[in-house]
Amino acid sequence: MAHAVRGNLGPAAAHPTAEHERLVLDEARSARWKRFGPYLAERQWATVREDYSASGDCWNYFPHDHARSRAYRWGEDGLLGICDQRARLCFALALWNGRDPILKERYFGLTGPEGNHGEDVKEQYFYLDSTPTHSYLRSLYKYPQAEFPYAWLVEENRRRGKTDPEFELIDTGVFEDGRYFDVFAEYAKNAPEDIAIRIRIHNRGPEAARIHVLPTLWFRNTWSWGRTGEGYPARPSLWALDETTLLAEHEELGRFRLAVEASGGGAAPEWLFTENETNTLRLFGAPNATPYVKDAFHRSVIEGERGAVNPAQRGTKAAIHHALEIPAQGSVELRLRLSAEKVAPARPFGAAFDAVFDARIREADEFYRAHRHPGTGAEQARVLRQAYAGLLNSKQFFHYVVRDWLEGDPAQPAPPRERFHGRNSDWLHLYNRDVISVCDKWEYPWYAAWDLAFHMIPFAKIDPFFAKQQILLFLREWYMHPNGQLPAYEFAFGDVNPPVHAWAAWRVYKISARAGQRDRAFLSRVFDKLTIN
Repeated sequence: MAHAVRGNLGPAAAHPTAEHERLVLDEARSARWKRFGPYLAERQWATVREDYSASGDCWNYFPHDHARSRAYRWGEDGLLGICDQRARLCFALALWNGRDPILKERYFGLTGPEGNHGEDVKEQYFYLDSTPTHSYLRSLYKYPQAEFPYAWLVEENRRRGKTDPEFELIDTGVFEDGRYFDVFAEYAKNAPEDIAIRIRIHNRGPEAARIHVLPTLWFRNTWSWGRTGEGYPARPSLWALDETTLLAEHEELGRFRLAVEASGGGAAPEWLFTENETNTLRLFGAPNATPYVKDAFHRSVIEGERGAVNPAQRGTKAAIHHALEIPAQGSVELRLRLSAEKVAPARPFGAAFDAVFDARIREADEFYRAHRHPGTGAEQARVLRQAYAGLLNSKQFFHYVVRDWLEGDPAQPAPPRERFHGRNSDWLHLYNRDVISVCDKWEYPWYAAWDLAFHMIPFAKIDPFFAKQQILLFLREWYMHPNGQLPAYEFAFGDVNPPVHAWAAWRVYKISARAGQRDRAFLSRVFDKLTIN
């Protein structure tokens, strides 16, 4: 939920850049430049939100093995992806090296009980760049050409004790001799709802290698729960307009187009369609509500099960399947464009497409140059920019309505009643449905109040609007407990955290503007609520 805050862009406002202007326009709601961003979680499975067990064992109630087949209730996750601020429309990649038993749709890692040091992601991925409005984004995933060692990682880490080092993906040898793909995902916004997408796949190995790349567009499932009203619109739809264009229609978002242009070798790409709904037959032995379910692309691409996808080319989840043969040390580039239909260009690719990337990269350089302190060396500036890329990419859509979670949904089996005396049962007022700065989108894909307070100190330097909004958000009546406590984290909202929110608010107030220009109204609002904390 947005909360308007007053203020300027701090010391950098003396030399405003195009990105600074976008920040101002977004805050004024004149142009919603932040509507789409890297808000897609990297792990939605095995979270408290998705746990409907009596015991509160979230790690085992919704394991990684279920994630490809089971619709999420409270969010989505994906690989190098983006979504809108409510995660209604999501875009991410799925990959297959021809050897894995499943598509690489999401990052893999160990649950808390599996890791010798607790939960632990077992992948190699990097946030390379981002502006505060996410007008430009760039990330990298390193995908092995050998079969991904899922079982080995679990078994070896289970064997090790707490005093032993962790067994990492790189320790398995799958990256030796450069036998992996570097998969770069870049996003550049021509307008708030017109996003150019560039996927570059580099074969770093000594031999030609095959990879299947499935850029995927889908809707978060809001229709299977039997609820209506705000946040539960009519069932959306995706369908193929032609061989290169997909249409997406949503009651709240309107109509979007995903255009695709492929370059490089391999067979002609193919649209695949299914529904973002649970494969109950696979998981629970019960008949499916639809013949086309969430894991259809795994079955179609890997197992050759053509009947798994909808031949009518309609659904709530769609992918364009590229089968690519990339020579040794070679690369392939895939180009896509996601646009609201009202602003979709007649010619989505060509020179204008390249110009969007050129402009946004140049403007990102200008933005960070404006925040560079005099005397800062080039290497220090690169480190700082990389750090901000990590910070900005750790924004996540977080959805959790405790009362609904405890009661269960009308169209789903009633959860165990003992939950009303268990985890978070004293937080019935809590209603979270916001983009929030989280600790880590895989290992800790949830907010922690005192971590967030520290995050806002560096945020205040590059996006004071977001920093103030986040500080205020946790003081709203649908977050803060009636007794004044701030929600700690989803595992136990009532846990005691260090009392740093007031300190963070004061630092954000000081950092976000020069003396004489500071936002006293913000400070007053924070003070009023913290008096009961």
